[in-house]
Amino acid sequence: MRQTRQALVDELGVAMQRYQRSVQAFDDSVGRALRLNPTDLRCLDWLADGPKTVGQLAEATGLRPAATTALVDRLSERGLVRRTPSEADRRRVLVEMTEQGVGLTWECYGPLVAEGQQLLAGLDSDELAAMRTLLDAMRDLTDRHRERVAAASEG
Repeated sequence: MRQTRQALVDELGVAMQRYQRSVQAFDDSVGRALRLNPTDLRCLDWLADGPKTVGQLAEATGLRPAATTALVDRLSERGLVRRTPSEADRRRVLVEMTEQGVGLTWECYGPLVAEGQQLLAGLDSDELAAMRTLLDAMRDLTDRHRERVAAASEG
């Protein structure tokens, strides 16, 4: 018997919630393994995309600038990040992951990434494009509602 569209939508919602919980639990395990709190780990995640200013990291982590500076100091003392002058504007300071930071995080996340790529290998280009489009739309939806919740808590 074929499921109704609504039943499939409901099951997809449950599957996504389970996936989100699984990702959170994995990140929590990585944090414990690396002796990092969730905010420190999130900072490293943002830096995986490339160097950022302290202001960009404050916005990404939701911390005030002083707390973000303390976070960068902690990660720097552990040898996971470093401050470097911006190539474009030498007055600006960027924060980037060190080789040690990349290496330690990749030890945890690399096997997951490799195995995940194998899961995607079975999809054709149209399926991958549809998946990317859906994930982008879901991110936009989540960002809008994060902003709504943040605005309500400030008011």
